[in-house]
Amino acid sequence: MLMILDYIKEKAEFINQALAETMDQLEGVPPVLKESMKYSLLAGGKRIRPVLVLATVEALNGDEEKALPFACAIEMIHTYSLIHDDLPSMDNDDYRRGQLTNHKKFGESTAILAGDALLTEAFGLMAAGAKNAHLPLDVALTIIEEGARCAGSRGMIAGQIYDLQSENKKISLAQLEQIHRLKTGDLIAFSVRTGAHIAGASQRTLQALTEFAYGLGLAFQIQDDILDVIGDQEKLGKPVGSDQEKNKATYPALLGLDEAKRKLSVCIEEAKGKIREHDEIRPARLLEIADYLLSRDW
Repeated sequence: MLMILDYIKEKAEFINQALAETMDQLEGVPPVLKESMKYSLLAGGKRIRPVLVLATVEALNGDEEKALPFACAIEMIHTYSLIHDDLPSMDNDDYRRGQLTNHKKFGESTAILAGDALLTEAFGLMAAGAKNAHLPLDVALTIIEEGARCAGSRGMIAGQIYDLQSENKKISLAQLEQIHRLKTGDLIAFSVRTGAHIAGASQRTLQALTEFAYGLGLAFQIQDDILDVIGDQEKLGKPVGSDQEKNKATYPALLGLDEAKRKLSVCIEEAKGKIREHDEIRPARLLEIADYLLSRDW
């Protein structure tokens, strides 16, 4: 069995190839817009969300090829969110994944449109993937409906709004967890649930995987908060200390660094417990990914 780093790398390369092919097949796109879209989409990254789609399908003995377009679509949604998060009106960041942010490279207006285009094309890719894989209509529509909710005004965007509103304010731990559940957790949960839907998971299995995914999403964000305090700028590909500079609500700011680290460990263990003994899930890879995220430095 591949070590988890090799597994993630192998799946990421598989996804990167599919993403490049997807972009190459897009016709009629203005050249500068396509270049801007590809600049951020193909900039690297660990591809954790699409890897989670494929790992969940594998854990349920599903068909990875059927899941691949959906995995790519989720990475397109994630990339759109990063492009928009980096804009001057949002986080105003200059670097992402070790290179200039999209708006620094192409200008703010093109960056906004590139993000819009990636989001829109993602839903087209899901529809085409469902059709080509002959997914049952109810499964296809459920995935697309959940994608719209998780990425939209009741999910990731809602989390972003609450995050902006919390700047320079004192908020409770419960409020912070709700922000992160929406801003980060919803797209990670959508990734896992998409894999489960494609593999034909039972409702009981879907619920266990959903609880695992939201725990993973919260842990992912706690680690992000910690790395913004003690991370290596070169490994992160962006400056550290920006949360404190913008007076953002974070786990280290609210709990202190040591307590935030303890919360991270508890969160990961609770998430793993949701699927570790489940009789319909082969959880090994998902558990390894959870442990990997616990110790990540990027």
